[in-house]
Amino acid sequence: MTTFRSDLIQTLTARGFMHQCTDLEGLDAKAAKETVTGYIGFDATADSLHVGSLLPIMMLRWMQKTGHRPIALMGGGTTKIGDPSGKEESRQLLDDATINSNIASIQSIFDKFLTFGTGAKDAVIVNNADWLDGLQYIPFLRDIGRHFTINRMLTMESVKVRLEREQPLTFLEFNYMILQGYDFVELFKRHKCTLQLGGSDQWGNIVQGVDLGRRIAEAELFGFTSPLITTASGAKMGKTAAGAVWLKAERLAPYGYYQFWRNTEDADVGRFLKLFTDLPLDEIAKLEALAGAEINDAKKVLALEATTLLHGRAAAEEAAETARRTFEQGGIGDDLPTVEVPANEFGAGMAIWALLARAGLAASNSEARRLIKGGGAKMNDQKIDDEGLLVTAATAVDGVIKLSAGKKRIALVRIV
Repeated sequence: MTTFRSDLIQTLTARGFMHQCTDLEGLDAKAAKETVTGYIGFDATADSLHVGSLLPIMMLRWMQKTGHRPIALMGGGTTKIGDPSGKEESRQLLDDATINSNIASIQSIFDKFLTFGTGAKDAVIVNNADWLDGLQYIPFLRDIGRHFTINRMLTMESVKVRLEREQPLTFLEFNYMILQGYDFVELFKRHKCTLQLGGSDQWGNIVQGVDLGRRIAEAELFGFTSPLITTASGAKMGKTAAGAVWLKAERLAPYGYYQFWRNTEDADVGRFLKLFTDLPLDEIAKLEALAGAEINDAKKVLALEATTLLHGRAAAEEAAETARRTFEQGGIGDDLPTVEVPANEFGAGMAIWALLARAGLAASNSEARRLIKGGGAKMNDQKIDDEGLLVTAATAVDGVIKLSAGKKRIALVRIV
């Protein structure tokens, strides 16, 4: 393994964050001799980030843990446009009030991973609306737009995909890469920020920003991207049958978050321990070496450590205990996902497939039907064979119906 001079680059590469860098040797030398300020942008398209944003957050965390200064850039301005990277259609445009509300909600997530303050290495949150909202169109085009050629912009992956598939790409979205490049320059001027990090799908935009900084500010800027994270089976990281894996407890309870990590595929455990926990690499190596049924012990460690980072140790241990009682003892844990259904909604009976969907164990009624046909659904620990089964309030045990999808996904229906 290559040895780097700086703790920052040594850590990021050893733990699997490295995909591309505009000048790895130069960045390593800079990080070895001085504090580097680096940023990652997060658009506020919802009131929570999801697990797809966790790897970028962990990169900012390791920046700070290795002695550097992270900036979480909130896209108060760019959210009004929408990043076309990785998207096959335009995002829904949000109004200012919704964007500002989303930003206020998202900020609490960063508090779990970064230390904020006024010190030289303390993290800061910045909003790009501070400079984008006041731009004048013609002066901006003359001063900034002239450094971007249409020829080069058309080679960007986010643009090529839309054009090749004959899917609309609005002129509004086409401007996104210019604004992202401009963000980098503004952060350099305002915060002496010289590093932009991001996912591999951001490489083109990041390179444009590095080039823009050189052209208009004579700045030496660096870009660093992480690989696209997919599971061993090829699925996109964080996609589940129940939807996105959110980072706010109001969207996904700690138990659900714990179970997401507990259900990691065997081949992904070591890689995810490096990327999504703070565990030392030598300890991870020991967990990676576990085989057979013992790999489940490594999964429990992954789930506990990842949940601790986001929700705290107490919530993580409570989720682990709920899982133990549910799966190892066959009981009902206190922290299982629960949906309340009024007794009068059952009437003469509610279709079992509708109840499975209502409980969040299937994304739709049709998916619930397929689950039953495939033999993967249970009610009160008994396999459901009849797709037409009608569930009444009398089915409940102590007012609760226990539903299962497969071996690891469980939810409770509490009749009220």
